Amino acid sequence: MNILLSNDDGIHATGIQVLAKTLRDAGHSVTIVAPDRNRSAASSCLTLVEPLRAHKFENGDYAIIAGTPADCVHLALNGLLDTKFDLVVSGINHGSNLGDDVIYSGTVAAALEGRHLPLPSIAVSLTGKHGSNFLSGESHFDTAAKIVLDLLPKLNAGCVATNQVLNINVPNLPYDQLQGLLSTRLGERSAAAEIIKEQDPRGASIYWIGASGKPIDEKEGTDFYAINHNYVSITPIHADMTAHQSIETLKGIL
Repeated sequence: MNILLSNDDGIHATGIQVLAKTLRDAGHSVTIVAPDRNRSAASSCLTLVEPLRAHKFENGDYAIIAGTPADCVHLALNGLLDTKFDLVVSGINHGSNLGDDVIYSGTVAAALEGRHLPLPSIAVSLTGKHGSNFLSGESHFDTAAKIVLDLLPKLNAGCVATNQVLNINVPNLPYDQLQGLLSTRLGERSAAAEIIKEQDPRGASIYWIGASGKPIDEKEGTDFYAINHNYVSITPIHADMTAHQSIETLKGIL
């Protein structure tokens, strides 16, 4: 397959480099088009008010200078490259994209941009203990890469609907310790922690966004439940945010 890789952790991140090597070693043609720096939580932001610049590496990969994940996929599929791709893979993200995380995730946004353009697309994240956004200790990116390889034949069989992407979260474990694959729905987190207020060296106030909230819906069937029980979570998602079940109720009120 001709595969386009992107991410939100930046082109030099371990996750995307491990995935690229794994796919290339398996015989696939892989091109990375990714941000030149960490753009985590950029969501589907596109750069519209400034030009974008692409740095090409000797192996044919590209870093988009100050670009977002969505920028990278948009450029790759809209004229930067002549290659006809079969699949877009975003990741391997350094941390989870579970529940409400998908709203902010640049990893998921890159996959959605691929689907919109339109190509089958998946987002892959390596998930810390109990769905943590942060990895600690040894990081098993090779496990997540092997899961992608396992899924490629199924992707060819049409398991991704034409208007959807697969959001995949892989427990940070050795491959042989995984319990299997589960088809899941998004769980839910509580509100994020309060912002952290500090001062810079000149006395001006600066602010850090707080940590993600704790899971509040991790019942059986959710992506949180799968991760908590050492399963790979695979959630089909799409960009249609309409609350279809509320349309008739709203009509009556109006």
